[in-house]
Amino acid sequence: MKTKPWLTLSDARTIAAAAEQEAARNGWSVTIAICDDGGHLLWLQRMDHAPLMSAQVAPEKARTCVLTGKPSKVFEEMVNNGRYAALRLPVVPLEGGEPIVIDGQLAGAIGVSGVKAGEDAQVARAGVAAITTG
Repeated sequence: MKTKPWLTLSDARTIAAAAEQEAARNGWSVTIAICDDGGHLLWLQRMDHAPLMSAQVAPEKARTCVLTGKPSKVFEEMVNNGRYAALRLPVVPLEGGEPIVIDGQLAGAIGVSGVKAGEDAQVARAGVAAITTG
């Protein structure tokens, strides 16, 4: 039988704290969502003044990464490059979702929403780095 890494609540707190710190450092108000490898929500945090809709979008960005194992930016680029059929996929084609890969295995994902797409992704990557680097 194979074993694989999985995210704990403590891991989710670590990821969320690093993401929140990155957002706050830049003066951004965002929602941070962290899902396990099944796409089930482990953490949802809406910072003060984050857009209302971001609480719906952030978890879907995380689920997109779990379903595909890829950053959600991949699907935004597909649509931006004219592959409109990607809009029919069960994913959110908006940058800001990042998979969390531990020891080469997908352990979950983070989705961030509330600011510009690249800024959402910057916050998400800061969260991932907190758990995947030293």
